[in-house]
Amino acid sequence: MQIDIQELSKRYPGGHYALRDVDLQIGSGMFGLLGPNGAGKTTLIRILVTLLEPSSGRVEIDGLDLKRDRSRLRRMIGYLPQEFSSFPKLATWEYLDYCAALGGLRRKAARHERVDQLLHDVGLFDARDRQASKLSGGMKRRLGIAQTLVNNPTIMVVDEPTVGLDPQERLRFRNLLADLARGEIIIILSTHIVGDISSTCTDVALLNQGSIQFHGAPDDLVATAVGKVWEVTASQSDLDDLRQRYPVVSSVPAADGYEVRLVADQRPSADGTAVEPNLEDAYIHFMQSVGQDMDLEQDLSQDLFGGAT
Repeated sequence: MQIDIQELSKRYPGGHYALRDVDLQIGSGMFGLLGPNGAGKTTLIRILVTLLEPSSGRVEIDGLDLKRDRSRLRRMIGYLPQEFSSFPKLATWEYLDYCAALGGLRRKAARHERVDQLLHDVGLFDARDRQASKLSGGMKRRLGIAQTLVNNPTIMVVDEPTVGLDPQERLRFRNLLADLARGEIIIILSTHIVGDISSTCTDVALLNQGSIQFHGAPDDLVATAVGKVWEVTASQSDLDDLRQRYPVVSSVPAADGYEVRLVADQRPSADGTAVEPNLEDAYIHFMQSVGQDMDLEQDLSQDLFGGAT
């Protein structure tokens, strides 16, 4: 199973390009589509799930053309959008049963068996009689995954799945996706939260301002930041200065000030110590290298790590 994207562009009225000449190949397993808000991620995935027409370019999925074979490909794709929170007044199992019926699973016994299996798979069987609209945010996202799996898709596209989830639900959701990716299915995970990518994906593309800036293994992206990540002990005034000059990944209070982790091409101070980068560090370094606004990246790093003060 492979998705082949060739010279894909999306131009909106007024001349703005949300995507420009995107070339990308996506194979089976978990694929991470990473980029800041506004990078074009949602535009790309809405094209892939046939909800949006590209301005130019071509998408083929196992030899099927996205435009010519739209109806057939729609039956192969499961989609969980970022905004997945509105439910009719149905029990959890009734909602999933309704989705299965809409998807063409007509035999009642087979449908109920499928619903119970999916509720088991996503950890919601004990909540099967609870009203779907009363589930927690994380449980609703897991119900969304169950909905996308009702018709056994070969491609699943998930947009910003862990935004707003607490750490325990975020971890549960990542593990669920990783389990699903063990088969022949393609799972496209679109996010600006780097931790979602680093713990689940073996292939990643970085999208910025509508163009692919990087595509490869996460370790290859990490390698670009070797020698560019530093730890520094800083006072409060020093920390304020460092934040003005560099993307600060985290700042942890210590007995003699703050232990600061930051990204810089050169040693930021005399006591700066180079440390091994992780994917989060590499992402911030790479975005800085392609001219992404530093203030945006500092805000983003706080969202990613929860460690900046």
